[in-house]
Amino acid sequence: MTRYKCLVLDHDDTAVMSTPAVHYPSFLDTLEHLRPGESLSLAEYARLCFDPGFEAMCYQRFRFTAEEMAWQLENWQRHVERKIPPFYSGMAEVIRRQRAEGGLVCVVSQSYSRFVLRDYAAAGVPVPDRVLGWELGSERQKPHPDPLYMLMAEFGLAPDDILMVDDLKPGFDMARAVGCPYAAALWAYAEDAGMRAMIRREAPEAIPLETVEALQALLFG
Repeated sequence: MTRYKCLVLDHDDTAVMSTPAVHYPSFLDTLEHLRPGESLSLAEYARLCFDPGFEAMCYQRFRFTAEEMAWQLENWQRHVERKIPPFYSGMAEVIRRQRAEGGLVCVVSQSYSRFVLRDYAAAGVPVPDRVLGWELGSERQKPHPDPLYMLMAEFGLAPDDILMVDDLKPGFDMARAVGCPYAAALWAYAEDAGMRAMIRREAPEAIPLETVEALQALLFG
């Protein structure tokens, strides 16, 4: 039996390997067009997306205007349309078993729901019970707790019924605000000890999961 009634997964770099395949190349292309001569490494990009977050990075580090943010969003969508990221090894099996044992699987992501659903369909993974994505708007997306409160209301869940799994600070802040258990998807940074150390420092309450197999053990014993 699953230990949690509802598994709430982030999508990018928690369920699927999207930053190296899609998001980072997309952002480099954006910088080439909007800030020629400026760049950053994949490790720098990951750390800035963790803290202060992607939008804050764009506004604070690169001083994007509202018009430039709109352009980068369109450019990002063009990249996402062309490339479907693969699921991490073992993640599809975790999702299938959570559903088979009577648990819910929901997704709270800062990607558009249609891309999340496309990725699940392409991999033959069961459709999540609910996907709450970018369409919520900046006022309701994580780190705001609204997505979890919405799931709790819809499915009659208490905070302890939920395990939230994410690789970035906004997800941890969201879970902390609601008081539900949460885990850090450290497998996203298997080769970045600095990023793993940052996560452990910034989210000490998070259950550290080095591998997808560790998530399976946490859920099913």
